[in-house]
Amino acid sequence: MRLVSHPVLCNYYLTYRCNATCSFCDIWERPSPYVTLDNARQNLRDLKKLGVRVIDFTGGEPLLHRQLPELLREAKQLGFITTLTTNALLYPKLAERLRGLVDMLHFSLDSPVGAEHDQSRGVKCFDKVMESIAIARKLGERPDILFTVFTHNVHQIGQMYEEICRPNDLVLILNPVFDYNTVETGGSLSEDALQQLSAWGKQKMVYLNEGFIQLRRDGGNHIEKPVCRAGSTTIVISPENKLVLPCYHLGLKDFTIANNLYELYKSAEVQKLVALEGRLPACEGCAINCYMQPSFAVETSKYFWQALPSTLRYNWVKGTWKQLF
Repeated sequence: MRLVSHPVLCNYYLTYRCNATCSFCDIWERPSPYVTLDNARQNLRDLKKLGVRVIDFTGGEPLLHRQLPELLREAKQLGFITTLTTNALLYPKLAERLRGLVDMLHFSLDSPVGAEHDQSRGVKCFDKVMESIAIARKLGERPDILFTVFTHNVHQIGQMYEEICRPNDLVLILNPVFDYNTVETGGSLSEDALQQLSAWGKQKMVYLNEGFIQLRRDGGNHIEKPVCRAGSTTIVISPENKLVLPCYHLGLKDFTIANNLYELYKSAEVQKLVALEGRLPACEGCAINCYMQPSFAVETSKYFWQALPSTLRYNWVKGTWKQLF
């Protein structure tokens, strides 16, 4: 049963540029402009009209955008929940200006071992993450540690939890890798890794969407009976001010927004693509977390019930549950 019929999340790509060269990501290789403040202001108003609740300011590296504090402030003034994930290289310089503007601030960390994390990112940034944690806590912010889990690093969850998260009273977000550029990532997670993830997800101050685990055991999205609701739950806006459909990763078509995102999204051409969500050939086997999380939240299914406890617990900890419900 469908519970919510309108989009709930916007993945707003401020730029594809990045100051790291992560081995498991190719976004940083794309040429890119930066989102303009004028376009963003109009789009945020239209996103509010469409019923969107959460704005994820993403990239690339979102902190490269010089007007990021202004963008976040616009979003907060309109009542959006704001999220932002950063490699933390620029956070120490911007922390004061970002204070109070990000509801869910995530610092990416791929390993509790500095040299391993730096190698994964292609740049020395482990020490910047540690510095950023100290600065954020001093400012009264509560960042999370976003740990992308592969088969080769699942054994490091305990070390990440005990040495970095617990001493700093931070939530550890376990982000199971999805099949993307699999030669670099090492492929899918093993059953043993999935079992370890599930066990850690039950620990205090650890967030894991259990629906992600079940979806992987089920072989991902299946086009004959899709669970993906990327087109109807998530609006993707590119740095070129285009609406991207059906999702960023598939990106079959983009539409120039031209100062009226609301009417564009409601148009017959866009809705025709939205209706194909999860049913296109490339959607078979997909398990991309950032699109499955909102998909699980808008209709009752086994994934909805598996995702609900951790989602409620996380939003209670972050103090955002009143804005969602």
